[in-house]
Amino acid sequence: MRILFCGDVVGRTGREVVTKNMPRLRRELSLDFVVVNGENAAHGFGITREICAEFYEAGCDVVTGGNHSWAKGEIIPYIGGDPRLLRPINYPPGTPGNGHGTYQLKDGRTILVINAMGRVFMDAIDDPFRTVDGLLRQHPLGSVTAILVDFHADATSEKVAMGQFCDGRASAVVGSHTHVPTADHRILPGGTGYQSDAGMCGDYDSVIGMKKEGVIARFVTMMPGERMQVAEGEATLCAIFVETDDATGFTKWIAPLRVGGKLAPVWPLPAMQPVPAA
Repeated sequence: MRILFCGDVVGRTGREVVTKNMPRLRRELSLDFVVVNGENAAHGFGITREICAEFYEAGCDVVTGGNHSWAKGEIIPYIGGDPRLLRPINYPPGTPGNGHGTYQLKDGRTILVINAMGRVFMDAIDDPFRTVDGLLRQHPLGSVTAILVDFHADATSEKVAMGQFCDGRASAVVGSHTHVPTADHRILPGGTGYQSDAGMCGDYDSVIGMKKEGVIARFVTMMPGERMQVAEGEATLCAIFVETDDATGFTKWIAPLRVGGKLAPVWPLPAMQPVPAA
């Protein structure tokens, strides 16, 4: 199964770089399934039903969330009725929506997508390790064709720990939240693909997606200043490509993908040349 995970989409230009490029990425990479983290898609904070519809129409199959999942209050009554929109699974019982979903491809293959959130430097929520462990015990590889974990966390140590914790039980564990792509993509000893952070889909002439002037002023003056504003220059699409073995569910190939914007382009399949910026 060929899976693409797009990192945190930040603002309008982040949405545009994803929706504009997704049809050809699905075609040129023969993608079977696409997951995009959308928790920053609405002006940098939260997501709306209209943005979900944009992603789905462009060819994204599932939208995951994180600590900004609830930034737009209108999403609260909506999320429970949209099985393709996830929020972190380790929110307390009774939280609207779902933290995981099993999805069937047209050819009958199935994929379990899990959205979990870390606790180091983050909100004090339930234990992600215990929660993910319980779900992987209920739905082992073999009962589904592939399992993808989006671990939305701040500390790289917590992300690496989650990857090792899931090794041999998930197809891939990919980190989100920090908006900077890491260079540690690899297949762990048990067969699980891993990368600490996919990066963001947004303007990198910024401070992690926000206009740089205001953020720099906060660091220099130590004063709160005005509300941070989303940078809206040309965006880079940052994603992770994973190809799994349908017989085992384990990763055969994992590689980054980068298209457009300020970062150097990277194409995930070595036999093909990088695509030009859109």
